[in-house]
Amino acid sequence: MAVIKDGKPGLKARRAAIILLQGVTLNQRPLDQLLETDADFRALEGRDRSFAHALAATSLRHGGEINAILAKFLARPLPRSSGMAVDVLSTAVAQLLFMSISAHAAIDLGVDLAKQDKKAQHFSGLINAVLRKVASEGKNTLATLNGPRLNTPDWLWQQWVSAYGDETAQEIAAAHLVEAPLDISVKDRPAHWALVLDGELLPTGSIRVSLGEKSLTELPGFKEGEWWVQDAASALPVKLLGDIKGQSVLDLCAAPGGKTAQLVAQGAVVTSVDDSVSRMNRMRENLGRLGFNATMILSDVLAMPTSTLYDAVLLDAPCSATGTIRRHPDLMYLKSADQLAALVELQQKMLTHTARLVKPGGQLVYCTCSLSPLEGERQVFKFLRAHSDFALDPILPSELGGQSQFVTQAGLMRCLPSMKIGSKTGLDGFFAARLKNVIS
Repeated sequence: MAVIKDGKPGLKARRAAIILLQGVTLNQRPLDQLLETDADFRALEGRDRSFAHALAATSLRHGGEINAILAKFLARPLPRSSGMAVDVLSTAVAQLLFMSISAHAAIDLGVDLAKQDKKAQHFSGLINAVLRKVASEGKNTLATLNGPRLNTPDWLWQQWVSAYGDETAQEIAAAHLVEAPLDISVKDRPAHWALVLDGELLPTGSIRVSLGEKSLTELPGFKEGEWWVQDAASALPVKLLGDIKGQSVLDLCAAPGGKTAQLVAQGAVVTSVDDSVSRMNRMRENLGRLGFNATMILSDVLAMPTSTLYDAVLLDAPCSATGTIRRHPDLMYLKSADQLAALVELQQKMLTHTARLVKPGGQLVYCTCSLSPLEGERQVFKFLRAHSDFALDPILPSELGGQSQFVTQAGLMRCLPSMKIGSKTGLDGFFAARLKNVIS
């Protein structure tokens, strides 16, 4: 990678965005991880850092459309020896077609980036010509494309069509093209905080807010620990436990702690388990800001001793996380069908072991932020066929703020990113089932 000389404003931010993009597409590293560790990105300040992040995320989110556009304006694909030329083109097209960036800035700085890379500099003239064509003709070409389909990997698309049908698959993929909103959960007085934060109180109790030009930490109530960030869908599984005041609740795969915070806020005696040191440290910080206490155990779920039983257990199992693509567009580049098969096997083992931690008459809520029935409905029904000591406890719409679209005929919770919540469209894709230990 070339060393960018001090020069035109915006040049280093665009270079940092390309490094982030390559970190995902070439090195298979999560974008969130790169945002915390990449030196070029971390060296940026203020608006440059925000722009680099937005440019990388936009390039990932619209990757299929960008590739289709470039295929129409390039006579032949660029060779592997072209260095960063392809990523210069991709990020410039993202600016021209999906961001409010002037054509002059996107093209001029793209060409400058190419000229400062030894392998890409020979293609700077071609890059200039292609980007000028995109600037003048790209939007008309874009209008002819099926963006949601192009941006979705085949294996995911086929899963969604099989599970939900063509129309819903298209709606899910279209929802992923819209950046996720900011939802928060509050300790108490949700109507009060919706007013203070100028947000919308959703029927399920979450508050959807707009940051505007502010940072998250500048919003009222953050420093005082009155609320925490949590997608509206992620906040639903805890509601399925009902009145848990004074009950012992085990929160498995708990970090970074959103569900633990909900449980503590409702008066439960909470034990939180996770196997990641960094995520547990983050949860400790989050709970500290909120003034909440929970017993935290660093452990693999499968290593949890069965000598201690709990009134309720919440298992937010490791999954493909395909329900969070709006928030994490890099997942489409990092996940695969092979990984899904391994995760399904792990979930089955965890669910079986977790069941041994529930008191007779107690509750077990199993949930995943996946859109795949393999990680949701099928996993639960397979478990029930093998465990006569547990029965499905059907979920009612009234437990989810009256949102009947989230409840299946079988009494399971299934949210899709394309669904409405109140007057708003969009929330993470989530699955949950409530099971009861029927041993008396």
